[in-house]
Amino acid sequence: MNRTTRQKVAILTGTSAGIGKAAARALLAQGWRVIGVGRDPARCAAAKAELRTVPGADFTMMRADLSLLSETARVAEEIGRMTPVIDALLNNAGGVYAERIMTPEGHEATFASNHLAPFLLTQKLMPQLKAAAALAEPGAESRNVRVVAVSSTGHEQSTGINWDDLTFADGFVGGSAYCHAKLANILFARELARRVAGDGILSHAMHPGVVDSNFASHCDGPMQAYMESIKDRSMTPEAAADTLVWLATAREAGQSSGGYYHQRQTLTPSAAAQDDEAARRLWAVSEALVADY
Repeated sequence: MNRTTRQKVAILTGTSAGIGKAAARALLAQGWRVIGVGRDPARCAAAKAELRTVPGADFTMMRADLSLLSETARVAEEIGRMTPVIDALLNNAGGVYAERIMTPEGHEATFASNHLAPFLLTQKLMPQLKAAAALAEPGAESRNVRVVAVSSTGHEQSTGINWDDLTFADGFVGGSAYCHAKLANILFARELARRVAGDGILSHAMHPGVVDSNFASHCDGPMQAYMESIKDRSMTPEAAADTLVWLATAREAGQSSGGYYHQRQTLTPSAAAQDDEAARRLWAVSEALVADY
């Protein structure tokens, strides 16, 4: 496979709307092959039709409910059969729930869709990521294979991983469960950066900002009220997607790993998000939870 002429491949979850769809459009416009993953059939069909109008678009839409690890594993296996290399894995999908929902697999849906799914997807697609990294020019100063987690400044509201109750059986609050999962995203990105440092792969997390999208439609009352109160600060999905695309493609974003970004600038995450011992522990716990998939 030619290092210089081959088409770059991105896997992008949450592609059927919002930031994901905007990021897919931008990557397609740059000539990337994009394999998107979405859940809702109608939104997936609409996004597929829209994105395929981008001139020269090489776009495939996959459907999966990423709150289910079995579905996550299935779509990862299908993607693995579609492409031998992956240059960017953008773990964008997530959500917040008004009520505590336990999946048929025994996981709380917020933690499953926002953390366990991207953890498992990244593990399953690591051979393709490593294969792309092996094609890099020797001695290149910028690593071109990237894994990006879409987190949130909401992580600052979580003081640490709820080790004794990952399913939030005691006193579930949708917003708190979401902030907890966003903390997990940053811890995962940092630990992944450490683990793949020698493989030519980098890992970053990002905060997209307040986005004018359908994100809050499933929130509980207090979180919906909060989102409405800051709506005047909201940005378009295209503006929010800019940093995600930049982290996937820009040379300067490939010169470090383990960072946390907003509007192409590094941010300092909370003290809890910088706890590397917690990051290692979360990795081990997550491996055990996804081991059957």
